This record gives sequence, C-alpha cells and structure tokens, in this order.
Amino acid sequence: MNRLQLFLLLRRHNSLALRRSPAFEQSVVAKVMMVLGAGFMIIYLIFLGTMMAMPATQGRMYGLLLAMTPMLWMPIDFGIRFAVQQTPAMFAKPYLLQPMPFGAVIENFLVNTLVTGYNWTWLALFLPYAFIVFCGGASLLQALSILVSGMLLILANSQIYLMVRTLVGRSLLWWALPIVIYGSIWVTLLIDEDLFDQQMDVLSDISIAWWFVFACMALLAVLFVLNRWMQLRFVREEISRQEKKEAAMKHVVKFSFLERFGLTGEYLKLEVKSIMRNKAIRSRVLMSVTLIVVFTLLVSYTSLYDGRAMLNFWCFYCFGIYGITAMVKVMGPEGNYIDLLMVHHESILSLLKAKYYFHTAMLLVPFVLMIPAVIAGKFSLLMMFAYMFICSGLLYFMLFQLAVYNKQTLPLNSKITGKNSVENGMQLVIEMLAMFLPLVVVAALVLLFDETTAYWSLIVIGLLFTLTHPLWLRNVYTRMMRRKYENLEGFHASRA
Repeated sequence: MNRLQLFLLLRRHNSLALRRSPAFEQSVVAKVMMVLGAGFMIIYLIFLGTMMAMPATQGRMYGLLLAMTPMLWMPIDFGIRFAVQQTPAMFAKPYLLQPMPFGAVIENFLVNTLVTGYNWTWLALFLPYAFIVFCGGASLLQALSILVSGMLLILANSQIYLMVRTLVGRSLLWWALPIVIYGSIWVTLLIDEDLFDQQMDVLSDISIAWWFVFACMALLAVLFVLNRWMQLRFVREEISRQEKKEAAMKHVVKFSFLERFGLTGEYLKLEVKSIMRNKAIRSRVLMSVTLIVVFTLLVSYTSLYDGRAMLNFWCFYCFGIYGITAMVKVMGPEGNYIDLLMVHHESILSLLKAKYYFHTAMLLVPFVLMIPAVIAGKFSLLMMFAYMFICSGLLYFMLFQLAVYNKQTLPLNSKITGKNSVENGMQLVIEMLAMFLPLVVVAALVLLFDETTAYWSLIVIGLLFTLTHPLWLRNVYTRMMRRKYENLEGFHASRA
C-alpha cells in the first residue's frame, strides 16, 4: 500500500469513526449550531478582510494583513483550534498493532490536519483582501504572495498548536510556549512603536514578499518534521510506559474524616479521588483555576475591564467557570460505572448531594483567588458574596438539570475536546440559560434598583435555591429514574 492509498484509507476510517459514534445521531442540534457558527465565522472573516483592504489600498500598504497575522490572527486561530482539532496521537494509537509503518500513520494524520476544512475557512479573510488590493493597484504576483503567505502561516500555526497541545499533556509549564511565541511579538511592538510600520512596508515590497513566501514554506516544513518526531516519540513512550502500581498503592489517601457523613461522604471521597486520578476531570479543574487566575490578574492590575458591566461579567464567570466546565457533563464520568451506582436504593441521590456539596465548597477557591481584585478596588465583598451565592443557588440548580438528560459517557483519561459536547437540544437550552440568565437578572436588578440593592437581591435569590437544594435535587433524582433505561442505554453505547 502506497502513501496516498494509506492517507485515503485513514481519512475514511476517521469519517466512519465519527459516524459510528453513539453521539452522532444524538448531537443533531450541536451539528446545526456548528454549521451556523462556521457560516457566521466565514461571513465575519470576509467582512474583516474587505474592511482591512480598504485602507491598505488607499495607502499602498499592501502588507497590512500579513503584518497583523502573527500578532492577531494566529493567536485567535490558536484558541479556536481547541474546539475543532485533536492531536494525531489520539487517532494513531489504534494502528500501532497493524501491519503498517507507524511513522507513515503519524505523517498521514499530520497531513490530515493541514488539509482539514477548518484551515481553509481562513481563505475568507485572505482571499477578499488579496482581490481588493489587486483591484486597487497591487500586481497579481503581490496579491498571490499575500494569499499564499497568509495561508502558510495558518498551516504553520496548526503545527504549533499540535506541539503545544501534546506538550501540555506532559506538563502544564508548556503553556509558557504559546505565551512566549505570541507575547514576544507584542513586547517588541511595545518597545519599538515603529516596528509594525516597518514590517508592513517590507511586506509590501514585491521582491521581499516572495522571499517571505519561501520563509513561510520553510517554517511549515520544519514544524512538520519536528511534529512528526515528537508525536512518534511520545505515542511510543505512552504505550510502553508501565504503571507503577506498587508505588501508587503506598500513597493512597483515605479521607477517613468523610466517613462520618455516610454514603454521601463516600461519594465525596469519589469526587476528590476522581480529580486526583483521572486526566479528563483533573484537566478541567486545572484549566478552570488557571482561567480564574488569569482573569483576576487582568481585572486587578489592568484597566481593560474597568466598566461596571464588564466587572460584573468577570466576577460572575470567575465564580461560575468551574461549575460550568465541570457540570456541563455531569454524570458523564459516572456513566463508566453507572450500573454499580444503581445497586442500592437512592444511591444516585446521595451522589447528587455529594456533587452539590463538593462544587459549592469549590466556590471558596475563586473567592480566595479574587481577593487581589477586592484589594485593588475592582470588586466589593458584597459583590463577591452575591455572585458566590447566585452560583451555589441559581446556577447550580440549572446545571444539575443536565443530570436528567446527559447520557454520554465521558472517558476518564481522555483529553479535553470540544467535539460531541452537546447531545440534544434540551442540553443546549439549559447550558445557554446557565451561562447568561444570572447576568440578565443582575442587569434587570441594576436597572430597577441601585447596585447595593441588586447584590442583596442576588444573595437572597441564591440563598433561596441553596437552602432548598434537598428538594430540587430529589426532583432531579426522580426525573432521572424515569429516564434511567434510556440513559443507561446511552451510557452503555458510548463507553470506549
């Protein structure tokens, strides 16, 4: 079998894997939303490309878009890829035992990341820009150099993303790599304010523009080769790694102080140990804490979000981001062993209570992390308590409704991926309400009353839902039991 045949075969396998997924038929709403989102992105990019081409044509600054790509479009593209792209290693492992060269498998998956449809949506930005500057006086070669260079930078960015995504799985310290890559560009611009204009003038020169095309080709080739070596090495290391069971058994933490709470205490232990032992759950916790720290530092020590509306927005999301991230797939991890949980009467109810107590206690983490914002005068203590209670009450009340409708198992050791995150329309409605309803309530209260009255009202609403949690958790449990056979079928079908 030659490389082309292997490439076509693996692309077909990937397509069939998606179609055979139990979530394929369930996530019709998610697919519709994804198509609408892609269409909106394309329209938005066409608009941006057209608007940027106007001043570039008038001032003969044809290299404007290329100069902005490393400092703006590449970081944006890097962030979007977390929702649309996975690492080749996640697809290549099943082929390790097949009679085919494993290096060729890695190469084919890397090529697949280059020809994926998402990359070519960026043509909606570069193509209108190149066409308008061509009509405005640029030569055909100049317009083509802009188009080719821009797309090569996006493809190179896909390889940077794969490297970072793979390395972060081994150590969170590798997050420094994209910060250094993209942050260094902004730092140099701050040091030399004329540097951007100089880059734009250089890239507008047709003789230099084509050298830039060759430089982008060389960069893409180097990153591809480096990615191939790294993916091949890391996959083999992960497959051949032996678990050190004896050493792990010596360091088992029992959390015996939770035993006094009976079955609920046992499930509290399960929540804590799930975070400690399972990559998927631990990744969500670490990601949430990291985002809280970043947002708090931005709010505390910069003037980017000094408006009252933005301060309310970030205060709410600093408290709510962990719950939204972790509970959007509530009961997903338990789907791996849901049959065992149903052996005892009302065992699931005790599990729901344990989850609620644990996530409510976790609200103390953002409360402590946001103290610098209080010291800086951006948040008030009343504001902090208001959003903490609205999260423990109204937000968690809405998120726990997802336990009734979630029926897709979450693999415990898989990496975070944006695929198949929505299983049906009801989930989407609940998630949207959970993310925006509290902010709408705040905006309405602020319009009707002053901020102090609005925050006290939030505290009252939050406490009302918090104190009545035994009632609505039992209601969630009762509705889950009515759907238990449908949900069990979904959990069984979606197990890896």
